[in-house]
Amino acid sequence: MKFNKTIVFIAFGIICIAILLNLLKKDIWDVNEKLLNEEVLAIGHSVETINLQDVTPFEWDEVYSFTPYAPKEDIYETVGYKWDAISETVNEGMNQIVFLKDGKVVCYLYGYPENNGYGISFESNNDKGTSNVLNIEDDLNFQVERSKSVVYLKNEAGL
Repeated sequence: MKFNKTIVFIAFGIICIAILLNLLKKDIWDVNEKLLNEEVLAIGHSVETINLQDVTPFEWDEVYSFTPYAPKEDIYETVGYKWDAISETVNEGMNQIVFLKDGKVVCYLYGYPENNGYGISFESNNDKGTSNVLNIEDDLNFQVERSKSVVYLKNEAGL
């Protein structure tokens, strides 16, 4: 009887550890957003333009910028699948940026630039209604602007 209790206790412990590790595991889009944040904030004060590829420390082939108030359903439809971290913007001036690689989300930027420390905005000829999209082959040169402690990357070259 004592042997069975020991096995049950060990199995329960293993299950608890597995659940805890799964809860603590960061999704790739969160990890890459932190890396992107570090790269953008490290841009030198004398830099006026930068190529988006130079500050994205991960591989991507498309990046979408969603308009304020874009419904989750539109974002899911545009991206091609649902993932659990998506939020709808609730105000003007919020970023909702999704980087994709081979159709999978690899980075997700959401929120106010003032809270994130940086913001990315772009327009393109590839306007999809509630979003703009840039491909890796597009003009990825962005103006670097600073306001207080926030770094803004802006690209209107696609227009």
